[in-house]
Formats: sequence, structure tokens, C-alpha cells
Amino acid sequence: MVILGAGPAGLVLGNLLQRRGVDCVVLERAERAYVQTRARAGFLAANTVRILERHGLAEGLHRHGRAHSTCEFRTVDGRFRLDYSGLGRGERHTVYPQQRLVTDLLTRFLAAGGRVEFATEALAVLDTDTDRPSVTVREADGRPGRWRARYVAGCDGRHGAARRSLPPGSVRRHHCDHGVTWLGLLAEAPPSLDAVGYAVHERGFAGHMARTSEITRYYVQWERGTPADAWSEERIWDELELRMRGADYGPLHRGRFAERTVVDLESDVLEPLRHGSLFLAGDAAGLVSPCAAKGANLAVLEAEILADALADGLVHGDSGGLDAYSARCLPYIWRAQEFSHWMIRLLHGPSGSDGTSLFHDSLRRSRIASLRTSRSHQDWFAEHYVGV
Repeated sequence: MVILGAGPAGLVLGNLLQRRGVDCVVLERAERAYVQTRARAGFLAANTVRILERHGLAEGLHRHGRAHSTCEFRTVDGRFRLDYSGLGRGERHTVYPQQRLVTDLLTRFLAAGGRVEFATEALAVLDTDTDRPSVTVREADGRPGRWRARYVAGCDGRHGAARRSLPPGSVRRHHCDHGVTWLGLLAEAPPSLDAVGYAVHERGFAGHMARTSEITRYYVQWERGTPADAWSEERIWDELELRMRGADYGPLHRGRFAERTVVDLESDVLEPLRHGSLFLAGDAAGLVSPCAAKGANLAVLEAEILADALADGLVHGDSGGLDAYSARCLPYIWRAQEFSHWMIRLLHGPSGSDGTSLFHDSLRRSRIASLRTSRSHQDWFAEHYVGV
């Protein structure tokens, strides 16, 4: 078994297959140090935690993760909080930075004898219509190479070799550009509130998400096409302070920005997720906008589904799970897409001032007012906010 990509999907899949006696190798184009330090999402859904617990992969998050169940909305009409652990299904998030989870998964995989080829770039997946596909690579020393296996799992993202290698005409791509851009910021500063903060402002959205006691993730709605370094740190902090209404609810804790990333909010889904002997998981299967923190959680869920199917096929000769892989995963992906789309419309107003824009902005304010006052709306929000 060849797995492309050492992210959550690839490493969960590798650990689960290894435990079932399936020989596999993970090919990762980045160096190990980068894999273990690249900052990504940090909110693990309750079901994700259950999956990791079920397979003995939750030791690190139990030791260092923090339970979280509160979000705060700030608008021109005031602010309100939702303790979503008491709503919907009564579930909460666990805050555990993705780079720590990846480090845990990688350490466990290698300690158990797993093999990861770092700095090895997959170039193409060939012969996926046979039972002996191959992956051409550029090895760490620059030389060409080739890996063969019974199956290949493409867990290498939306721009990886797995997607590039799909046979023409074999896939339907559903894509949506939401017309919204964020500047993602990783601040070396303690959290400024004990909740996830969603600020809706006439100048644009701003968000606050704690990562650790000393690191906070911020997002600020950004004019598309503007470079990440176009503004000084002081100007960005002043803008965050304004949009999050620091004058009304307390100033933000400031610090150096260790990372700036421009993110165009896009969503896409590929159908089907199986192409002969090639399977897609994680962002390679479907990209969900970061507005609802679903990407890593979907990746873990898909990895478990795929691991069960591969083990049944390779160990027990039962191909039913492999045949049903797309049908099992796609409903979860589309449900996450729907909620992400709803969140985008909730948090971002129309850019114009014409009658249609004002109409849609009034609808958005009505949605927020309903979320503030309606218990049934709050229950729906909680179930989908934490669920996968």
C-alpha cells in the first residue's frame, strides 16, 4: 500500500493499516521538520476524538488538549455567547494544534516500524485501472524513482499527484469560489477571550481562535489580490481591534505575527473518490473552506473508513467496503460543505450598497438574531458546528 501525504489523513490511515498487518509506505514531499511544525487547524470534533481513542491514538490530545465549547458573536447589535456543549447533541471540541496531532501520529507510526519517505515528491500515479498501480517520484537526492503497490491512497491535498493523475473524464468536480478572502494570522500572543470569537463588522469579518495559552489564530477579511505583507503589524492589530470592537468589550492581547497567509475561501468536491486502485481522502477528496473547521475532522473520518475497507479487502478478501467507499464518505463531505456555506453567509456581508445587497445584509442580520434567540436554531447550529 502506498500512501501519498503525511498529514492527518495519511498518517491515521497508515497507523490503522499497520495495526491490521497491512504493509504500507508513506511518501511525503516535505522534510520531517516541516511536517511536524506546519500550523493548521486545531479544533477536533467529538467524533474525531472518538476515532483516535478507538485506535489508541489519543494519548497526546488527552494530555495536552483543552476542551472547548463556547463561541461568541460580536455585531453592531451587540454580542452574545453560545455554550454549544449544552445544545444539540451536547458535544464539544478539543483544541489541539494539528501539528501536534501530526507529530503524535508520525511518532507512533515510526515507532511501530512504519516507513515514511520524506522529501520524496510524488509526480504521477499510473496504471490505476490495473491491480498493480505505480507512483513515479522524485527521490530526496533528486533521482527519479517508482513505487508499486496493490492500492494507492491519495492523501496529498488538492494540488497533489493523486488529483493530477485522475483519468480525463473520470471525475466530476463541484467547485465554488465564495468570493471572500481572509488573511490568516498566527500571533505570538495569549488569547484575548475565552471563546472562539466571530466579529461581524461593516469593514469585514474578523475571527479569534485560541491555539495554546501563548498562541492565538486570527482571521481578518481581506481584499482579494492584496499581498499578505501589505500592512504593518500595527495596522493589522488596529483593524482587528476595530472589527472585534475592543473599545466596547476589551482590548486584544498583541504580539508578533509568526505567520501570515492569504486564503481565498473556496470549496470543492470530487466524485467519485475511487478510481480503480486509487482512493482519495482528505483535501484530495474535497476541500472545505476554513470557515467551519471541518477539514482535518473529515480527513480522520475518511481515513478510518478507508482503512477498514482496505483491511477487509487485503486481509479478508472482501471488497464490499472498497466498492462503497465513495458512497459512505460523500454524505459527510456534503454535510460539512453545507454548514460551511451557511457560516460564510452568516459572517460575511455583501460588498455593495445597492438594494439587493442591502436586502441580503438584512437577511444576514436576521439569521444572527435568530441564532441569538431561538433554541431550535441554536440546537441545529451546535449539532452541525461540532458534528462531522
